[in-house]
Amino acid sequence: MRIDIPEGKDAIEYVWGEMVPGIGPAAARFSMAVYAHTTLGLREFEAARLRIAQINGCAFCLDWRTERDGEKVEDDFADAVARWRTTGAFDERTRLAAEYAERYTLDHHGLDEDFWNRMTAHYNQLEIVELSMCLGSWLAFGRLNHVLGLDTMCRLPSGRSPAPEPRARPAR
Repeated sequence: MRIDIPEGKDAIEYVWGEMVPGIGPAAARFSMAVYAHTTLGLREFEAARLRIAQINGCAFCLDWRTERDGEKVEDDFADAVARWRTTGAFDERTRLAAEYAERYTLDHHGLDEDFWNRMTAHYNQLEIVELSMCLGSWLAFGRLNHVLGLDTMCRLPSGRSPAPEPRARPAR
């Protein structure tokens, strides 16, 4: 944990709600809006979200599964996301969502005409903008939680507690 949390305070609630009251609650509302107001299908939504979680390494995000109307993706969905290029478990929209998430996160300058031609063949402009906003939220907030060590301080949706990463020692 890289932030001092007062005794008795929940780390996520303290950082996101109290430390920077002009920014944290607004960021939390944006993060929640992504889930509450999306029009994207659950599988493409989760493929994109999980791919960013895999890249960010946020323990909470990796453990989370979005639920809609009592439905969640299958248990091995995250494994398929990691193999998005070759898995037979995805339709083209879901595969593109995972690809877009990876490229948005690792090589946004490399989104070429071939990619956009494939993307616009399966997603309309509204869906592309919505997915892009979702990606931005997950990238920023997942990294914030991981970099500050918040993801190792929260109770995971599965009920287990993540093990904190060992801190790297500075080179001498």
